[in-house]
Amino acid sequence: MLSSIWIKVRKAITPGQNKKSEDGRDQWPSRTGFLLASMGGAIGQGNIIRFPSQVFNNVGLQWFIPYLLSIFILAIPGLILEISIGQAYRGGSVAAYNNMNRRMRGVGLASMMVSAVVVVYFAVILVWIMVYFRHSFTSPLPWTGRTEEFYYQQVLRQVDPVGGAIGPNGVESWVSYPGMGLIGESVGWSAFIWFCVFLCMFNGVGITGRAAYVTMAAPIFMTIVLLGRCCSLENAGRGIKLYFASWDSQNLASGQLWQTACGQVFFSTGVGFGYYIAYASYNSKWANAVQDATIIVCSNCSFETIAAFALFGVVGYLDISPANTPRLGAFEIGFLTYPAAIVAMPGANFWAVLFFLTLVLLGISSTYPMLDVIVTGIMDRYGHKVRRPLVALVLVTVAFLISLMYCSEFGYYLLDGVDRWINNLALVFVVWSELALSTTVYRHKDVIMETGKPAFIFWNGGYFLGQILGVAVGHHVSGGAGAGLGFGIFAVGAALSLALSKTPTATAPRFWNNSAMLKRFWFLAFYSGNQLRRDLNVIVATGKNWRIPVFWSPLIRYISSPILFIVYSLAYPEFWTLRNDPVYVFGFILAHFCLIFAVVSLIMPRYFDVFVPQHRLDDGKRVAAPCVLENLLEAEADDSAETGSSHSPLPDKPSLGVKSPDEMTTGEKL
Repeated sequence: MLSSIWIKVRKAITPGQNKKSEDGRDQWPSRTGFLLASMGGAIGQGNIIRFPSQVFNNVGLQWFIPYLLSIFILAIPGLILEISIGQAYRGGSVAAYNNMNRRMRGVGLASMMVSAVVVVYFAVILVWIMVYFRHSFTSPLPWTGRTEEFYYQQVLRQVDPVGGAIGPNGVESWVSYPGMGLIGESVGWSAFIWFCVFLCMFNGVGITGRAAYVTMAAPIFMTIVLLGRCCSLENAGRGIKLYFASWDSQNLASGQLWQTACGQVFFSTGVGFGYYIAYASYNSKWANAVQDATIIVCSNCSFETIAAFALFGVVGYLDISPANTPRLGAFEIGFLTYPAAIVAMPGANFWAVLFFLTLVLLGISSTYPMLDVIVTGIMDRYGHKVRRPLVALVLVTVAFLISLMYCSEFGYYLLDGVDRWINNLALVFVVWSELALSTTVYRHKDVIMETGKPAFIFWNGGYFLGQILGVAVGHHVSGGAGAGLGFGIFAVGAALSLALSKTPTATAPRFWNNSAMLKRFWFLAFYSGNQLRRDLNVIVATGKNWRIPVFWSPLIRYISSPILFIVYSLAYPEFWTLRNDPVYVFGFILAHFCLIFAVVSLIMPRYFDVFVPQHRLDDGKRVAAPCVLENLLEAEADDSAETGSSHSPLPDKPSLGVKSPDEMTTGEKL
């Protein structure tokens, strides 16, 4: 009986057989479905509550200078990389990075782990929203006149910890948490949230594409309604003026402003979680990846910028400002400031229902992409043995059981302890690894062939050592000393590398081919990233598709990566002040497992063979063929297999239609 009902329900909500790509992989039913699902991963309740809190604490138009720079320096370049490799290499994060180079398998696995950790506690935030949603049908609203009391005592229900102490000789006593019991209502709502997540992704991109129309389109409409209401409140203009008509030039010189804006763009966009790679792998191989990446980032940032007008309408209505109010966090905005304003609105119950329903739908749209990262990785590896709905069901069940620890009387504190280090350490390190390693190890044999191994080692040794020692000295001595040391180490490594380098025999592009020293510099500094761009453009830039621009690879290697490493390093001093709290220690250790995966894989990639589809273990192995496009190498390999020959397609001896650099057009070289 139950099985027949389930079959009928499934037929009603699922599209039947998923659409297939030419290579047999599931494909999105439409480009709109892909874009909505991807934007759902980026656009969540954080756009409505976290972004306004950051702007409020750094109020003034000067906020948008580092914010916009971060969009173009970090968000768009990083997303172009993830969507392009997912689409071109037809796999989740592990398979895609293995295809780039087998030493990057750990980076893909680390991004999966970040999603696995975050998705478990992220769902619990939706549980708190559902508690508010349930009470929104009670009139008068139960938090009327006691907003903080309701939040802390009826929603979180946390038992206060017993404080510890850190003395001059180290930890003197540890923080303890006497409350360990489960909260029944939180457990029930957690089961409901995970059931909704399961419905959105159990059958692959077919059902996910449909779900995205609900979890993204409906909240956008609701946000517009809320925006109109909040901006029409009495004295709303006072808050909006604070948001968009004030300027504080002194704040622009604050390092805190730049760090906060950079972090907001980085965390809001969602680069590093792996779901863009997973979702792009279900695209048509020839889709417009660069345009898609730009649309997703711009849509996300536009949504949060416009939605912030609602909060600042509330700010004007409540007559609060940074001058008379302590710094506001995302939870204070979502669970204290907005509810306090809703109580005073006519038709308060309607606006409460609308607000919290919008938050929960946006939250669900950000939850199932993170779980899809893991499902895609398992299906890539074991898809021939297991069915996707079963994998989704098992993962949802396991995630629900793990999330129970956050549904306890100390769950709020545990969530904060894990979230702080997963975001500030693990996620930032994963994206730094993506950008830095992809422009180092991709087709590195070409660089070694043209310049020699000593030159390659000294150049990249100076690049990585300069960042590591530079930030270390910057924290312990001064920022200027750290920057000077970092640049100095890199300059010394570059000079030694150029001195030890052979003169490349392959042709460099345009200006770089004018002298032997310039050729050496180009191969050492730019070749790997530029060749990655050229090889990806063969696939993602067909027809009228947007091309990955020529400045992309130098940008992510020499600007984006060092910035991210500085942001990553800022988390360690904070931990030193919290090292006597077990929940922060737990989160700190958990975050470092992601780092271990990336580092161990770089040194010993064979230990990660178990995570890679068996038929794709050798995808990241390439013969040295400087300046030859990868699709031509594949054609060479196919012809060699057919003829039984075993020669390598070297650039100075082209064969079987492979063009040498001298025969390439300017467009092919670039």
